[in-house]
Amino acid sequence: MNRLLLLILLLTTLCMQGQIVGKVTDIQGEPLPFVNIYLENSYKGTTTNDDGNYKLDVGVGTYQIRFQFLGYTTHSEEVTVTAGNVRILNIVLQEETTSLSEVVISKGEDPAYRILRETIARRKENLDKIAAYTADFYSRGVWRVDSIPEKIFGQEVGDFDGQLDSTRTGIIYLSETLSEIAYRSPDDFKERILASKVSGNDNGFSFNSAQDANFSFYENTIDLNAAIVSPIASNAFSYYNYILDGIFYEGTKLINKIRVTPKRPNDRVWSGIIYIVEDDWQLYGVELTTTGQAIQVPFISQLLFKQNFQFDTANNFWVKRSQTIDFEFGFFGFNGDGKFIAVYSNYDFEPAFDKKSFTNEVLRFEPEANKKDSLFWRGTRPVPLTDEELNDYIKKDSIQTLRKSQVYLDSIDAKNNRFNLLDPITGYTYKNSFKRWDISYEGPFPKLHFNTVQGWNGGVGLSYFKSYDENRSNWISIFSNATYGFADDRIRVTGGIVRNFNRTSRLNLSVYGGSEVRQFNASEPISPLINTVATLFFERNYMKIYERTFAQLGYNQELFNGLRIATRFGYEQRSPLYNNTDYVTIPNDDVVYTSNNPLNPSDTDNAAIVEHELFKSTITANITFGQKYMSYPDGKFNLGSEKYPALSLTFENALAASEAGYNYSQLSAQLYQSVTVGNKGEFVYRLKGGTFFNGEDISFVDYQHFNGNQTRVGTSGNYTNGFNLLPYYRLSTNETYFEGHVEHDFRGWILGKIPGINALNFNLVAGAHLLSIANTKPYTEVSLGIDNLGIGKYRLLRLDYVRSYFNGESQGAFIFGLKFLGLFD
Repeated sequence: MNRLLLLILLLTTLCMQGQIVGKVTDIQGEPLPFVNIYLENSYKGTTTNDDGNYKLDVGVGTYQIRFQFLGYTTHSEEVTVTAGNVRILNIVLQEETTSLSEVVISKGEDPAYRILRETIARRKENLDKIAAYTADFYSRGVWRVDSIPEKIFGQEVGDFDGQLDSTRTGIIYLSETLSEIAYRSPDDFKERILASKVSGNDNGFSFNSAQDANFSFYENTIDLNAAIVSPIASNAFSYYNYILDGIFYEGTKLINKIRVTPKRPNDRVWSGIIYIVEDDWQLYGVELTTTGQAIQVPFISQLLFKQNFQFDTANNFWVKRSQTIDFEFGFFGFNGDGKFIAVYSNYDFEPAFDKKSFTNEVLRFEPEANKKDSLFWRGTRPVPLTDEELNDYIKKDSIQTLRKSQVYLDSIDAKNNRFNLLDPITGYTYKNSFKRWDISYEGPFPKLHFNTVQGWNGGVGLSYFKSYDENRSNWISIFSNATYGFADDRIRVTGGIVRNFNRTSRLNLSVYGGSEVRQFNASEPISPLINTVATLFFERNYMKIYERTFAQLGYNQELFNGLRIATRFGYEQRSPLYNNTDYVTIPNDDVVYTSNNPLNPSDTDNAAIVEHELFKSTITANITFGQKYMSYPDGKFNLGSEKYPALSLTFENALAASEAGYNYSQLSAQLYQSVTVGNKGEFVYRLKGGTFFNGEDISFVDYQHFNGNQTRVGTSGNYTNGFNLLPYYRLSTNETYFEGHVEHDFRGWILGKIPGINALNFNLVAGAHLLSIANTKPYTEVSLGIDNLGIGKYRLLRLDYVRSYFNGESQGAFIFGLKFLGLFD
């Protein structure tokens, strides 16, 4: 009986529904994409797609429908919808005719400046009007490519799992989301995703997020990797020129069309058109463009932002109805474009928020959100698919079952598992995709290096990986590596097992063991590649190493949001090593190799340590205060915190040592934060400190070592984890210590204002560093540098001048930042 009532209710509901469909074009018959279409005095509506098509589901009745599009006259149409019928309504929009005849133009400034002053004066007031709300949100993201090379650096690119056609073009990403969002100023945000669809993957989750699309030009800056100054920012007159292009009317509202141009084109700025409502002093719409150079994402050529606003009669202000972001990209032969569409509806500007309304969870996928069928999407998506997008869904959804089948996966593996002539040197992987396991061999070539202890040394590796689920959240990895040094004629072997159980707490258990050479500073401040170059070509053997034979157990897990625990416990035997070769490619008569003793580089007979053994344990608590995160059905993705720093606490202990004086404990802490300072750049600081207990006689291995640099080469994105001129082991200590690092990247805020220089798109970077240890005068450094150096899209270089001060001495040098080297170590 209940089923019968449910069926009757469903049929009755369907009979009460109607549909309006059609196409919106200009007077030449060209389709108009992303026209706002809505029922007058409501948030119910839709948007045309790229082809100009739209679909609007309504109940039976008579409606006044408005068609609104920037640059075109808003059109209103009365439509009567009858039960179960589809009403076809095609609309032709006329280009907006703007006029300056009603505008009083003085001989002084352009009238646009008066309008901007009024709008800027009410910027905060307008922000307050949208300080809290809930809404429904729809997004769609599309990435297309029109050319992709078959190989990059000799490596096969492939067909992106069948997403490219024979011409190597096509859609490589297509996804949609439907969600409910809630916002409260200044930074409370919550999104509940009700439905998510990814073309060709019925188990996938969309990357589209409402928070990532939450851009407001009422804010002083728009954060797009770099902070771009809004045309209505409080300091906008320092960045923009304005011209009133004309005026037109939206009903009784007078709309000002204002052209925005940068005072300095290479600033972090926009150019284009903004529409401002007279007397309301609010945005009616924006059509603004910025460049990849401005946001410092070189592979992006430009971005076009469009926002359309609708007047809310109940609240008496203009609210964002839709937003599109178009972009073009090109890098390493990849060329294409993309678009992200966002549509807002069903606003509530008087939500009943309480203390429990917002938590650190900013996004949650509802169960089965990615299992909605095509009938659901056809009835709910507010923006119809284009023919290209529809065909992409049909094509990829139809073949995804095939692509998951054992027959297909085996055929792909048979092709990829073929053995090549160079594989013994470079490496080889044998994969069984259907059963989700692979065996990999790592060849000696990538690990070929040189040092004065081992001489030329290289290694091979063998690993096994098995995933127990499709999303690779539950897996095991077994691996082994063998290295051989020609000068010391030694083979050293290490291996381990790592078991990961999920992607929520990321519970991780590990076992490691073997024999290896290791830098005295376990942070490895000098990479094997840089040491190889410095040693062979400049006769500077900075790397100092010892031999470690060990067995170690590890445990890693997030106990609750914001707190991750990592522990290690194991046995270690340490042995000294000595130089075994004096080979050099380019001899230098004024320079000789130093010994492998970091305490006394001129002593070739004695080592920094004696052979010993001990049991060592370490427990680290990584705390991220106010950590935001996103919840997926199969895991959790942590976003960190923009407001608070991350704190790391470590307790290290050695016991049962073969030398009684080698037993000790150390307690240390680290505080790190990156802060965006509007359009003035990014400020980063890192503070470290610690103290030893019973550390008077410990082995030099267990001293606190500081990340120095004598190569004059930097490889990291910022220099807040070490010192640019400090010798590697000069101030190593077994007492209380403190180090502090600060760096500010102005991101063009200063250099972008200098004519000529601003065209180069360089960033000024300033830094300061301090090291203080017990019973020693502090060591300090200051630096000034230029980042984002390079040619065209390839900006991976940096140059700093650094000055150090210690014991009454001062030293200066240039540090050459080769950020790309971090990819090879």
